[in-house]
Order: sequence, then structure tokens, then C-alpha cells
Amino acid sequence: MDQVFAPWRIEWVERDDGNDDIDGCVFCELPERDDDRENLVVARSDHAFVMFNNYPYNPGHAMVVPREHTGDYRDLSETVLLDHARLKQRTFDALETALAPDGFNAGLNLGQGAGGSIDDHLHTHVVPRWQGDTNFMPVVSDTKVIVEALDETYDRVREAFAQQEGADESGDGAVRIE
Repeated sequence: MDQVFAPWRIEWVERDDGNDDIDGCVFCELPERDDDRENLVVARSDHAFVMFNNYPYNPGHAMVVPREHTGDYRDLSETVLLDHARLKQRTFDALETALAPDGFNAGLNLGQGAGGSIDDHLHTHVVPRWQGDTNFMPVVSDTKVIVEALDETYDRVREAFAQQEGADESGDGAVRIE
């Protein structure tokens, strides 16, 4: 049997779920807390925010989330739609600068039948992809290897957001995007 040696992953394995104290929607509650880094919120705009997926498919797996709590894309006003779309653009730019992927998968899981774990607060997944990032591990052993710890990815992507025009990185929290 082959073994994958990844000692940095122990933090992930031993972590507290972090969601035990959430009574309602994770996308409504986490951005309101004080510690953006701990809650994986990396950037904010007027009507949306970017946070990393707690169970990433690849390093940099981010979600662009409108602040409005709805599971129906058609409920979003033009103002919120535009802000959400612009923040997605800025997310692609930040991920490209920080991680240099070969491409992206991006999309929404809308409704229970779409396979997402949170269907009542829509969010767009943005997953960086690299040539060859799909290998034998998921097929042979039902195992996905994430090659970078979330906190390291957070720092790299936060810095990339901070370098963007009009970004405000004051404080230790998420970068404010205008």
C-alpha cells in the first residue's frame, strides 16, 4: 500500500467543526463574526463576500456569496447581481495572481436536487484547476489530496486581493473591495 505523507493536515483532522455554535445560516452568521481569518472570509464588497470552502476540492476553492439570504437566484436585485458578478471577477483575478491555476470551475448549486449541502443561501463556487490535478487518488482510493493548508492559501489570496485597485486591507480581516 502506498502512503501519502502530509503532516500539515493534522490541523485539519483535529480541528473543531466550527459550526456547532451556528443556529441559523452559516453564510449569514460567519461574516458577522469578528475573526474573518478564522471564519475564512477573505474579501467583502457592499452586497457580497468571498470565503473559502471549509471542505475544498482544490486549494483556493472559494465561494462568492451575496449577503441576501435566498436560495433563488431570481430573487436578487440588479444591484446585488452586479456586485456579486464584479466580486466573482475580482476573485478570479486574486486566485490567478496568488495561485496561478490553469483554469477554473465556477458555478452554483441551486435547489436540493443540485447536490449542494447548503441550498437556502445561494453561493457561487470558484475552484482553481491545474493540468493534472485529477489523478489516481480519487479513482482508486476515494481520496482527494489537498496540497496546501487553508491558512496558507488564505494568506496568499488575501494578499492578492489587497494588491487590486481600490482594495482596502486595513486591519487583519477580509480585504474590502470597492
